[in-house]
Amino acid sequence: MHRGRVIFGAMDEVVFGRPAREAIVEQLDRLGAQRAFLMVSGTLNRETDEIEKIRNALGSRCAAVFDKMPAHTPRAAVISATEQARAAKADLIVTVGGGSITDGAKAVQLCLANNVTTSDGIDAIRTRGGVSPEMKAPTVRQISVPTTIAGGEFSAIAGVTNEAKRQKEMLRHPLVMPRATILDPELSVHTPDWLFLSTGVRAVDHCVEGICSREAHPYGDAQAIKGLAMLAQGLPRVKADPKDIDARMDCQIGTWLSTGPLAAGVPMGASHGIGYVLGAVHDVPHGHTSCVMLPAVMRWNKRDNAERQALVASAMGHPGKDAGDVLDRFIRDLGMPRSLREVHVGPKHFDHIATQAMRTPWVPRNPRKIDSASQVREILMMAA
Repeated sequence: MHRGRVIFGAMDEVVFGRPAREAIVEQLDRLGAQRAFLMVSGTLNRETDEIEKIRNALGSRCAAVFDKMPAHTPRAAVISATEQARAAKADLIVTVGGGSITDGAKAVQLCLANNVTTSDGIDAIRTRGGVSPEMKAPTVRQISVPTTIAGGEFSAIAGVTNEAKRQKEMLRHPLVMPRATILDPELSVHTPDWLFLSTGVRAVDHCVEGICSREAHPYGDAQAIKGLAMLAQGLPRVKADPKDIDARMDCQIGTWLSTGPLAAGVPMGASHGIGYVLGAVHDVPHGHTSCVMLPAVMRWNKRDNAERQALVASAMGHPGKDAGDVLDRFIRDLGMPRSLREVHVGPKHFDHIATQAMRTPWVPRNPRKIDSASQVREILMMAA
């Protein structure tokens, strides 16, 4: 018998396949916002006219623009964006960019609501041992236009890097989920191919770990299996022709579906857990962590969840094949790194990574039980 609980997140709408600038104006009208604080990709702002088009469409309702969020969302940049949003008297945050910007805005919402003014002040609002502290709910919410496809715009969790500790920490509140997400595939054409494709593998990882979880259920499965099929077909088409807008749209919708299991309470596994550590400690890009770890995790887990893994191989168009092999080949064909060595992480780091990974929320909930750092080390050796 299935047991579980599906909590519907605090998002009102997802708009897809329409120009972002039109959809953003409609959202401001709908929400009655007058002072939009734009948190945007620096590259998009400096090297294209896309942000300019959005600013022109918003006119006097654009209160300020922040375009200096580095990868992995460091605390210092969150505080700097918060100061600017506070000074601009923002009543809504609009993000246009990748996951670090989306997460940055979620963190800004909580900093504004809880009067956080310093990097150390973030300690008061971060989760500890998976538990969020008591805090004031955000009143300045956000809408997001993602240009990468890792899927953070559909979650109520933000990852922020504590630079001093080189650790990714979680901030969580139901209302940090964007009120609306706008999927405009045309904007993603400016995203570097390696970044679009690797974050796509991150979305594949959401689907796969959602399907393979011990706690999987039909509601999450329905979304993850369809999402995986769309990503498995769409990503190779984007690689073959970066201007294929239909393929990009399929990848964006597949990514939206990939977040279904997580939103419905299904935990991720060791690929995500180890990935957090590789990102925070070794600066491995978000997507690359999944490229390197997912096939190894699947092979290590297969002893305990072979029938769930069969669903993965089928959804990817290879029924009856080994899911770890199918994923290995798929990621290789996208031209992505497939070993820890390729992302400059060697065996001398494995003990530290394994110890840190045990502290993440996901490693303890991996489908094949992980009781010790030595088992994480086994997986790392398989990915070496």
